[in-house]
Amino acid sequence: MAADLGELLVPYMPTIRVPRTGDRVFKSECAFSFESPESEGGLYVCMNTFLGFGREHVERHYRKTGQCVYIHLKRTIKEKATGASGGVVPRRRNGKVFLDLELNQDFNGDDYEYEDEAKLVIFPDHFEIPLPNIEELPALVTIACDAVLNSPSPYKKQEPDSWEDEVQVSRHARSLRQLDNGVRIPPSGWKCAKCELRENLWLNLTDGALLCGKWFFDGSGGNGHALEHYRETNYPLAVKLGTITPDGADVYSFDEEEAVLDPHLAEHLSHFGINMLQMQKTENGFTDNEVKARVSEWEVIQEAGLKLKPVYGSGYTGIKNLGNSCYLATTMQVLFSIPEFQRAYVGNLQRIFDYSPLDPSQDFNTQMAKLGHGLLSGQYSRPPVKSELIEQVMKEDYKLQQRGISPKMFKALVSKGHPEFSSSRQQDTQEFFLHLINQVERNSEGSENPSDVFRFLVEERIQCCQSRKVRYSQRVDYLMQLPAPIEAASNREELIVYETKRREAEANRRTPPEPVRARIPFSACLQACKEPENVNDFWSSALQAKSAGVKTSRFASFPEYLVVQIKKFTFGVDWVPKKLDLSIDMPDFLDISHLRASGLQPGEEELPDLAPPIVIPDDPRDNSMNNFMDSPDIDESSVMQLAEMGFPLEACRKAVYYTGNMGAEMAFNWIIAHMEEPDFAEPLALPVLSDDVPPAGGVVPGLDSQPPEESVAILTSMGFSRHQTIQALKATNNNLERALDWIFTHPGSEQESEAASEAGDMEANDNANDNANANANTNPTTPTNPEPTGPRVRDGPGRYELFAFISHMGTSTMCGHYVCHIKKEGRWVIYNDHKVCLSERPPKDLGYIYFYHQIPRS
Repeated sequence: MAADLGELLVPYMPTIRVPRTGDRVFKSECAFSFESPESEGGLYVCMNTFLGFGREHVERHYRKTGQCVYIHLKRTIKEKATGASGGVVPRRRNGKVFLDLELNQDFNGDDYEYEDEAKLVIFPDHFEIPLPNIEELPALVTIACDAVLNSPSPYKKQEPDSWEDEVQVSRHARSLRQLDNGVRIPPSGWKCAKCELRENLWLNLTDGALLCGKWFFDGSGGNGHALEHYRETNYPLAVKLGTITPDGADVYSFDEEEAVLDPHLAEHLSHFGINMLQMQKTENGFTDNEVKARVSEWEVIQEAGLKLKPVYGSGYTGIKNLGNSCYLATTMQVLFSIPEFQRAYVGNLQRIFDYSPLDPSQDFNTQMAKLGHGLLSGQYSRPPVKSELIEQVMKEDYKLQQRGISPKMFKALVSKGHPEFSSSRQQDTQEFFLHLINQVERNSEGSENPSDVFRFLVEERIQCCQSRKVRYSQRVDYLMQLPAPIEAASNREELIVYETKRREAEANRRTPPEPVRARIPFSACLQACKEPENVNDFWSSALQAKSAGVKTSRFASFPEYLVVQIKKFTFGVDWVPKKLDLSIDMPDFLDISHLRASGLQPGEEELPDLAPPIVIPDDPRDNSMNNFMDSPDIDESSVMQLAEMGFPLEACRKAVYYTGNMGAEMAFNWIIAHMEEPDFAEPLALPVLSDDVPPAGGVVPGLDSQPPEESVAILTSMGFSRHQTIQALKATNNNLERALDWIFTHPGSEQESEAASEAGDMEANDNANDNANANANTNPTTPTNPEPTGPRVRDGPGRYELFAFISHMGTSTMCGHYVCHIKKEGRWVIYNDHKVCLSERPPKDLGYIYFYHQIPRS
């Protein structure tokens, strides 16, 4: 028999691999579905690619790749027999088979046991070889099978463990002396006390001195003032600003000359007013006092105490919480309730799967289609059969809940390379929504882009307060941010009394009074959104100098789906992100037609179309930060946000500049795409303009080369033609923001440019094509389809109806929990991780992000 098996496997031996270091073995989840070894058909793991496939999809992989050898994994879960001792862990049979495959958490370990089975399967004949079978299988096959069965989960991160093994606790941590000198560190605006550098800053934990590090600390540069301070004072420990999180920070010991751990870091930081590390969280992320203060919010949003009826079937599938992943679950539940997303991914499921790459786990469209099908098919949301229901009702701990789907593969892909979403920390669902929309945009080239339903144009009107001249420009946006003016609260007097009592109780160390929630009319929020805002560092082209300016924003188009974010989160003076406790009477029907942009009005005079001069010093390193802050073409806040992530300052400057000040998210993507380049951290080199300002719409001299391809891709993804995009970038010094303005102010540029480029060819062939051109010009049925010159926006009436909202429970985006309510089939449904139930009292006034769909014109 051994010889027979050996001969049988000989043709397939070249395709059987032993997993190497770095290979990911997917033995718990199908690449195209949420089938697992616990599913009825088990899971097939390819012995060459180590990808997992359910019974429905393994044939597709075999036909596409020709790989014939798979390991079939099957786990059978059984309830323990009567008389089994309580409290024991489930018995595992064939224990070595699934060494790293964890028991499904839906099953109580005291009540269930499970049996694992593995077989080697050869396609297309489905010949099965039970495992283990050391005696009869060739040595290579036995080693490969054993390596696959004992491989770790592909989602486990090993780097933190190795880091912790290397870094030791500082000998100064326990007995560190801290001076009582009254130093308090603000949450922003840091700079070196000696050279005013704003990057690579280190806080000395003894005296609170804020000084720059040396170049070798993180590769971003510095003048070594932190080390000089240690040599003068012998104060040994310093923490790097921008690395402080609830999980720790980068601490350096000058005396020990290495990175160290400080077990008392929270206490040492609190000495200087930094309390972020003192948030000792309970299971839900709150301290005991916070739980008491937020208990009402928690109960109301989750509809606790009400007997909610579970629902099952298509569109009612829950998503398991992977540990602070509720921000992802709520966002995806809402997106896949929108027909355009359903059509783009689930409607094209077979086409996407058939044309997926060899590694579908790394393909965005495949994983979106997989998640959408999991949520909408109803395959993973089935009610228990009658016999199971009767048996479960007899149990005291009976809860009628579905299991939901586990989005491990999807989360690993969409968060890849992102410092926050790739972590296990809680995140802001609004930031994840924009991150996901960006991913959809980048992966929809040449196909339907469902994110078009959110895109709209914003008209910004900036007025120079001194010359009274105005400038109109347009930008693309995906959500409406609505201020929450506390001063407009209808219970303002009650809030004032509460705040007075709270301060008195805090000063006298008494029990604080019952919290009072601010009640803000929606009309006040809308009014605050309409108010003009001051423009910092406004450069007036009429005055050729900086001046005071005010900006107002209006809708140049109304999207098909309007996303409204309530600006609830802010930062306290102690660095802790906080959420405003407020209630807003959000309407079911919303009319914002009065916010429609009107353009240049009679009597208004436009500011000259001149760009501010760019001045570059002889040595950019000498005055890099100060000159950068004075440059009107680079957004300071975006640069600082990126620099706080640990990227070199010069790279952050280039990222923000080359993405046209379109925000930290876009600049972050630029960094990820260019961080391997040799000049990644080199200073930004800009062309020095002469005193003569180029004419409006003219091309800056010396910039005739092709614009960066990533800038071209960004604009073409918005719906502009490639030819027009290149023309706009060349005319605006490759500045994305100004290129958008240029396109909107030159609507005929596309046709004019194409006509000019074709003029030579037409003239050369004029005689030969004279008759043909004449016939074409006189044919009234000849179609003319000029390419559209604007972005892909869907404009309609400004009337909307609420269909979903996401709510947050907790004191900040760093902790807490998200749930969402979605209106389906005329009834509100609450999605709370894997639990999906009919809502009895949807808390519309406590939401964080609201989703409205457009009401068509009657």
